[in-house]
Amino acid sequence: MLVYFWGFLYRKYVRFWLKWILRLLTGKCELQRLLDGSKAGAQRTLRIEHSLESSKNKVLRNAVRVEEAEVEKCVRDVMKEKKIGQKDTGFKTNLHISLLQISGYKTLYLSVENLRKVPYDSDNEEHEEQLIQLWNLLMPHENLKARISKQWCDIGFQGDDPKTDFRGMGLLGLVNLVYFSKHYTEEARQILSRSNHPKLGYSYAIVGINLTEMAYSLLKSGALKSHLYNAVAGLPQMEHFHQFYCYLVYEFDKFWFEEEPESIMHFNHYREKFHDKVKGLLLDCNMVLTLQNTKNP
Repeated sequence: MLVYFWGFLYRKYVRFWLKWILRLLTGKCELQRLLDGSKAGAQRTLRIEHSLESSKNKVLRNAVRVEEAEVEKCVRDVMKEKKIGQKDTGFKTNLHISLLQISGYKTLYLSVENLRKVPYDSDNEEHEEQLIQLWNLLMPHENLKARISKQWCDIGFQGDDPKTDFRGMGLLGLVNLVYFSKHYTEEARQILSRSNHPKLGYSYAIVGINLTEMAYSLLKSGALKSHLYNAVAGLPQMEHFHQFYCYLVYEFDKFWFEEEPESIMHFNHYREKFHDKVKGLLLDCNMVLTLQNTKNP
């Protein structure tokens, strides 16, 4: 109760007077102080985002909702509102980058969500081509004898038709599996081989789809902001989401074998333990979680 009451007082009264005093002492508004005093990346952009969202000024509050095409004009409007000279190129450039990151994160989430909502359609030629591509990437020395086949279980699907396994994550689950297998083919084949371990094995494709859900939920909750704001000095793209997914697949396999679960029946427990580990890493404002960084520290 006391925490809630203090939070209310701070937002309603203390913050305003604190900002006013600091402006008198420094001659700079809060945005100027944040842009000057924060390290580029998540540390800076998260603080800028919070400052804008907390502002009583409508122009500043709306700044976190502008689209990419409106960012440049929004920067000028903010500078005019805060009486900052347009010749202050440092402020202009840094605010522009932060607003692009904020806008881009929202756009990326919508793109990921839209792909997730596309159901796998076996009558869609492009969907079928991607599925066959996944097989060929993972099993280059074994021909798929039929589209409906028990062979799909060899790469970790549950039955003879993988389309039923994509229900939760839609086409996003398949696109992620193909991306990892295409861009990190050697690692994907190694992990598939390890997933067939007689004691510690797991269903490669099913776990991959499960990790798509993990990446999606972290993006949706905002937990991925620290990673993406550090990884991309501008607009985060779908490519960056796929790269984060690759990190999850690679790290989960290591985690699984390090933990040595008694059986696959305990999967949910270890999945949540891994999820908590990743969320903990993302609390670090300097963190970047990519497969390249993992393999080349």
